[in-house]
Amino acid sequence: MNFYGYKNHIKADGGTKFIADYMVTDASVHDSQELKTLLDKADAGQSLFADAAYVGQEEAIEACSMTNMVQEKGNRYHKLTQSQKNTNRLTARYRARVEHIFGFMTNTMNAMYIRTIGYARATGKIGLANLTYNMMRCIQLNRVIHGASLG
Repeated sequence: MNFYGYKNHIKADGGTKFIADYMVTDASVHDSQELKTLLDKADAGQSLFADAAYVGQEEAIEACSMTNMVQEKGNRYHKLTQSQKNTNRLTARYRARVEHIFGFMTNTMNAMYIRTIGYARATGKIGLANLTYNMMRCIQLNRVIHGASLG
């Protein structure tokens, strides 16, 4: 199977929805392969909320002394218990914050359509899109803070 294009792997702050770090790869690279690149020792003590694609990355998460909050996944032969479903439901609200970032970049900014040739140009364009998103998010947060203090 062939994959064309590039992927924007991000590490985002769950509270502010700012993009803290990013990595650009070919579209053929699985999401979980860039986890080690994005995590560092400065993240110690924080929780990592990620989807089920990151199952099996426990070593990388523990190496950074983070709390593993990766969604659990079941299959036809190994169904999730009710406890696992409840945990997934609780972590989904934090994961949704990252999905909001990609939704905003796709729907509002049209930033996810990379029409360049070459890894260097794609990395530059994705980096600028991430920076632009952070600036737009800063404006949104500023409006919320100042709007709340005026009312």
